[in-house]
Amino acid sequence: MTLGKVYLVGAGPGDPGLITVRGLEVLSRADAVLYDALAHPALLDACPHAEKRHVGKRYGQESAAQSAINEALVTLARAGKQVVRLKGGDPLLFARGAEELSALHEAGIPFEIVPGVSSPVAASAYSGIPLTHRDLSSSVTFITGSDREGKEWSPESWLKLSTATDTICILMGMRRIEEIMLAIVAGGRNPATQAAVIQWAARPEQRVVTGTVATIAALARAENVANPAVIIVGDVVGLRARLCWFDRRPLFGKALLVPRPAEQGRATAAAIRARGASPVLLPAIEISEPDDAAPLDAALSTLRAFDWVLFTSANGVERFMRALTRSGLDARAFANAKIGVIGPKTAAALASFGLIADAVAGEFVGEGLARAVLAQGTPKRVLLARALSARDALPELLRAAGADVTVVPVYRTVASDAGAALKEQFERAEIDVALFTSSSTVNAVVEGLGPGARELLSRVTVASIGPITSHTLAERGIQVDVVASSYTVDGLLDALETHFARH
Repeated sequence: MTLGKVYLVGAGPGDPGLITVRGLEVLSRADAVLYDALAHPALLDACPHAEKRHVGKRYGQESAAQSAINEALVTLARAGKQVVRLKGGDPLLFARGAEELSALHEAGIPFEIVPGVSSPVAASAYSGIPLTHRDLSSSVTFITGSDREGKEWSPESWLKLSTATDTICILMGMRRIEEIMLAIVAGGRNPATQAAVIQWAARPEQRVVTGTVATIAALARAENVANPAVIIVGDVVGLRARLCWFDRRPLFGKALLVPRPAEQGRATAAAIRARGASPVLLPAIEISEPDDAAPLDAALSTLRAFDWVLFTSANGVERFMRALTRSGLDARAFANAKIGVIGPKTAAALASFGLIADAVAGEFVGEGLARAVLAQGTPKRVLLARALSARDALPELLRAAGADVTVVPVYRTVASDAGAALKEQFERAEIDVALFTSSSTVNAVVEGLGPGARELLSRVTVASIGPITSHTLAERGIQVDVVASSYTVDGLLDALETHFARH
């Protein structure tokens, strides 16, 4: 059997968007992934079909033995698999990557190293504390709070390092921060030197505590800051007041409920993380095939008879094109038709199949699409591919103008079994904002929460993507706090940022 290969990949510091392009590429092709505790779980979405094994190590907890990890890498590669060893930060900076590579070398297994953004570099960037500065620091030391096998560094080691460089950057030092600061002072560093602790750098959970070498330990303990954390000592800490940006964002640290179907939810989660917030993915609805496929099959067989084909969602595009392919047809079947869509996301879904929309609604509701189509003349025969349950404003407006409209359900939404998990999140006050992107998500969440839905939702900020969703919330007795002016996820997040900036 042909030998496989092992890729030692740096997962970055926490934000899954900080993995390298090469790292994401090899992850997407992996047959097996062995991942650490500090690798963001969202990265595993890139390899849905791979075998996944958690092999992370955490101090004081039962963890996988390094020898067992080495053996697993060798065994999987010998079985011909493409293996990714996914490690937090950079795989060769204060990590066991070199040991794993040595084991692979001895076993004759080919490997590749894919570097990652290391945690101290990310802590520097996301806290607004540069590690070097022309006027303040021309050198930096990286050191861990302990050496091999958890053995503590000697006081003499800290004494030597205390004045060796302008900036000292200490990883995983929170267990001994008091001793470390005392040793740094004993080595000659001024106790008034500024210092900071950054926990969970580059994640919505990030916390930054600043003080001096003399005070930072007590300040961090008072804030219950623990590992994973980076301690920075040096005059550069004083720049944070001017340079911090991540934790000043309006949505920073807030937990946003995303009750959309799983596939759409992942894209929404990425947009939320990009704004410094934490997505809580709990799909309240699922996308399913319609109970009766006959109307869709009939429409596909006569597709050339329509002069317009309309889509009201990306789901509708994807389901329709999937059925088209199953029927042995392709984009040429649209030769006689123009295509109309609601919104840029639906247009983008259409473009992914090589089709360009002839009409895009300026207002992202059915009425807007009807106006966009009628602006090009009254159509004769229109095919509307949409969800099984949807508003009838679009077909009614077109029929009123004289068009013959065939409505075909290409998917249906059904409630998931997330009710208990939803209730638990709300009751434990782990949600700050509930995002509603459709009437179906409103109905599913309200029904999932049960009789106490109105009271539970009153505890959080309720955000609606547009007037139709807001109307459904009102019908359910739910007060809407934020409504997007542009009926897209980005528009909704913009509105939330404005809301929280004002408050």
